[in-house]
Amino acid sequence: MANSDVSIVGPGAAMLDDVKKHWGWLLALGILFVLLGTVGLGMSVALTAVSVIVFGVLLLIGGAAQLVEAFRHKSWKSTLWHVLIALVYLAAGAMTIHNPFGASVALTLVLAVALLAAGLFRIFIAFQLRPAAGWWWPLVAGIGSLVLGAMIYAQWPVSGLWVIGLFVAIEMIMNGWSYVVIALAARRA
Repeated sequence: MANSDVSIVGPGAAMLDDVKKHWGWLLALGILFVLLGTVGLGMSVALTAVSVIVFGVLLLIGGAAQLVEAFRHKSWKSTLWHVLIALVYLAAGAMTIHNPFGASVALTLVLAVALLAAGLFRIFIAFQLRPAAGWWWPLVAGIGSLVLGAMIYAQWPVSGLWVIGLFVAIEMIMNGWSYVVIALAARRA
C-alpha cells in the first residue's frame, strides 16, 4: 500500500509548484549549461584565463569596497590596517588580471596541495570510523582526492594552464544535468 505521491507542505510546496510551472525553462537552462560545459572542455585554457580574470576583478571590487569602507568610519582605530588590507586586495586583483596564467599556476598549486591534504584527512577519518557501517565512503573519497591532487601536482606548473577551466567546465556540465533531471521530474509530477 505504498503511495507514490509525495505531499509537500510549507515553503517547499511553493517551490515545487513553481518548478512544475516553469519546468521547460529549467530544462532549457540545464541543456545550455551542459552545452557550455562541453564547449568549455575543449577550451579549458581559455576558460581558465577567463575564470582567473573574473577572480581578479572580484578582488579589485573587494579591495575598492574595503578602501571606501576604511575611510567612511573615521572613529576606527584600525583605519590604517583596513587601508593596507584594501591595498593587498587591489594589488592581488591587478596582478591576477595582468598575468592570469601566472595566477592560475599559483592557484593550481594551492588546489593540488589542498586536495592532497583533504585526501589524507578523509583517509584518517575513514579509519577512525572503521567499525561503523559505510566507513569506506570517506576512504574512497580520500583516495579520490589524493589521486586527483597527485595528478594535478605531477603535471604542475603546466596543469595550471588548464585545471581551473576543466573544473569549471565539469561543474557546468554537472549543474546542467542536475537541472535537466529536476526539470524532467517536475514535468512528470
